[in-house]
Amino acid sequence: MAVGRIPLVVIAGPTASGKTALAVELCRRFDGEVISADSMQVYDGLRVGTARPTEDEMAGIPHHLMGFLSPNTSYSVARYATAAHAVIREVHHRGKLPILCGGTGLYIQAVVDNLQYEEQPADRAVREALNCRAEQEGTEVLLAELAAVDPTTAARLHPNDRGRIVRALEIFQTTGRTITQQNEESRRQPSPYRPCGIRLDFRDRAVLYDRIDRRVTQMLERGLTEEAQWLRSQPQADTIRQAIGYKELEPYFTGECSLEAAADAIRQGSRRYAKRQLSWFRHQAWMTPLYVDDGDVLQQAERLIQEIV
Repeated sequence: MAVGRIPLVVIAGPTASGKTALAVELCRRFDGEVISADSMQVYDGLRVGTARPTEDEMAGIPHHLMGFLSPNTSYSVARYATAAHAVIREVHHRGKLPILCGGTGLYIQAVVDNLQYEEQPADRAVREALNCRAEQEGTEVLLAELAAVDPTTAARLHPNDRGRIVRALEIFQTTGRTITQQNEESRRQPSPYRPCGIRLDFRDRAVLYDRIDRRVTQMLERGLTEEAQWLRSQPQADTIRQAIGYKELEPYFTGECSLEAAADAIRQGSRRYAKRQLSWFRHQAWMTPLYVDDGDVLQQAERLIQEIV
């Protein structure tokens, strides 16, 4: 551990694993504040579908970088990292412990590794052409095309990740460099943090899937359908409408399936996403796994954090 670096707790894991609840309890014990690392929770008006914590769930603990952006506004990992660094410094300077909490692996990596991104402007013509091809040929074709030039990025994307596939090809076609090449070039400055990485995991995958199923039911009870209907009215929110929890409701709105069938599709999509999250985080050797179904996650996390605080 380098002396003088900012202590930073990182809590990562799949959807519905209990990250927020753990972060709040740790904030109570270590006088901390939460910095969200969730690519969907940045958007305003989408509290239910993005599982943004309620006031009761936040329990008076300050949470940063949530609900500040219009769904019609594009956002990037570069912009997120810049904002997160500023918030972490500000929290630390006030004598509080910054706790980075979320399930978006690229956001967490960008902050902890202090990646120096070059903001890439959007090329609407290229993006529209790629989106047209995705509609006509399918995202699997575009993903295969991406794999030919950038196998590393393609390997961590799913055919359902249309927005990220299109963006990766757009960057390559407009700059001549792949995202992987840019990531390698971005590791210029050492990290300013002493991280304590905690990843929530499950010994029994069925326990996680049950939590996901219950969360989807709760989302529908809290107004997910109405929120998704509102999102349909937003003219430039195409990327967000493709997020899990919203895109599965589109066939229901057009009369192609029942609400229960759409809910089942959300559950299945969430399980697949959680599986990809688990796989990504398990490759982060600097993170310590804590198994939720063991039942003593809070106590184990406290012991780990004591080493950096």
